[in-house]
Amino acid sequence: MDLADYLRLLPKVELHCHFVATIRPSTLVELARARDVPLPSYDPDVLFDYDNIVDFLTVFEAAQPVFADKGVFERVAYESVEDAVAAGNLRYREYFVNADLFPIPYAEVLDAMVAGLAAAERDFGVGFGIIPAIARQRPPASALDLVRTILDDGRPEVLGIGQDYLTPQNTESPELWVEAYALAERHGLRRTAHVAEIPGSTADAVTVAIERLGCARIDHGYHVLDDPAVVEAARALQIPFTCTPYSTRVLSGWEMTPEHPVARMIRAGLNVTLSTDDPTFFRTDLGREYAQALPAMGFGAADGARIALAGVDASWLPADRKERLRAEFTGQIRALDAALGSALGSALGSVPGSAPS
Repeated sequence: MDLADYLRLLPKVELHCHFVATIRPSTLVELARARDVPLPSYDPDVLFDYDNIVDFLTVFEAAQPVFADKGVFERVAYESVEDAVAAGNLRYREYFVNADLFPIPYAEVLDAMVAGLAAAERDFGVGFGIIPAIARQRPPASALDLVRTILDDGRPEVLGIGQDYLTPQNTESPELWVEAYALAERHGLRRTAHVAEIPGSTADAVTVAIERLGCARIDHGYHVLDDPAVVEAARALQIPFTCTPYSTRVLSGWEMTPEHPVARMIRAGLNVTLSTDDPTFFRTDLGREYAQALPAMGFGAADGARIALAGVDASWLPADRKERLRAEFTGQIRALDAALGSALGSALGSVPGSAPS
């Protein structure tokens, strides 16, 4: 076993993954052709060739009409888990979904997702949760409507709310969603938000997400590094950041080096987890985010194991299930440590910024 094998075989939690973008490229093209859904290209090598968030979102939106009935949702849910287990030993995942943007009702979207994910859980042992996300290109009133729909539906698989896309002005503007987040908080829904991700965003967006939206996690958050005071506040809180290294190479042009913002966040002692964001649309998978990105950024087995466990702790699982999952991860990591024969000793004792093995 080498380091890449170790990192790929680590048991993993994924907390930042958009359901639509878990569709297999072959499934996307197959269904788009069958349903006469226009895509910018039917060649995946061309379709997923973009270098900024606006062009990426154009393709993302173009793919959504493929999800036209419950059968598609159920199929994609199952296939996505099968793929992620093979590529990176996924054990639990929380999915973002813009459940109010599809041609079928919210309840049918969730019914189909739950059916597919539950079947995958039976076959592969991978747990799941669902996070309906506010589509920021729509007005704040629609965000309130979404929260009310979530509350009226009341299914246990829905764990909280998030937000994604950009406003019509191509900004994040987290302050626009305060009222929707307050309603979610009053009714016990957890909150997270995509902030401090794009060029032009600032560390202030992280502060807004924490202080005004009451977020328990931050999605992306890379521009937190622009303000040492915000870094210190986030470090003191140990609020989790769900980071997605390979998406940043496409959207921000950041290469996988020790100077990558995610590497700097880890070394600053921030509570970083790793995810794929949109695996199909960024040509990545969870194994790659660990086995390729971490070594390229200067981290080794101990760091990978610590980040994998941080994902368990940052999940929105109930306390008893989280404890069981952490125990399972700990046992598997000890076995991997023995197989790797790391000179660092047990990866479970690592600290932020330790040298690669």
